[in-house]
Amino acid sequence: MRTSALDHLKQRLRPGRVYRRADLLPWSHSVDRHLKELTGDGTLQKLRNGLYYSPRKFEFGEAPADEHELVKAFLKTDRFVVTSPNAYNQLGLGTTQLYNKRVVYNQKRHGTFPLGNRMVTFERRMNVPRQLSPEFLLVDLVNELGELAEDRDAVLSRVREKAKEMDPKKLSRAVSLYGKYSTQKKFQEMLQHAA
Repeated sequence: MRTSALDHLKQRLRPGRVYRRADLLPWSHSVDRHLKELTGDGTLQKLRNGLYYSPRKFEFGEAPADEHELVKAFLKTDRFVVTSPNAYNQLGLGTTQLYNKRVVYNQKRHGTFPLGNRMVTFERRMNVPRQLSPEFLLVDLVNELGELAEDRDAVLSRVREKAKEMDPKKLSRAVSLYGKYSTQKKFQEMLQHAA
């Protein structure tokens, strides 16, 4: 029995993957009709215009799209890092607020966009680390201090102490790569006093 073009396309889809409309063009001669049918029968979920998810099904329902896969498909690159102001809490500086915010530092997009069932804030940055490090988080905390619901003077005092414990070369590199101008000035003063 001959498989239909739609069945052929279904066989190409992998559960858990996020697809752009353009990704499906090589496998479909009428991609828009097929997308309508695939979203209609639940094979794909529409996350936003041009972005679709092939859900992984489990005994108790469907798993949401992997955040990294989702952002990678949206940006068309893997040159980004996903973080949240909550990540600063792991530095042990006494920051205790919890934030319902996901931030993607990247070199392409800026703004807040709905991705699937969540809102994600994209911030364009010249330099983006491959992964989060304590040095990056410390620098980013000072970059974003004005946006946080924390006692700024108390946090800066603890940042000063934390900076003394860190590898000075790694910290200096993080400051020069990721620090805003005002952040770089603050760290220069801190590191001079520490010397």
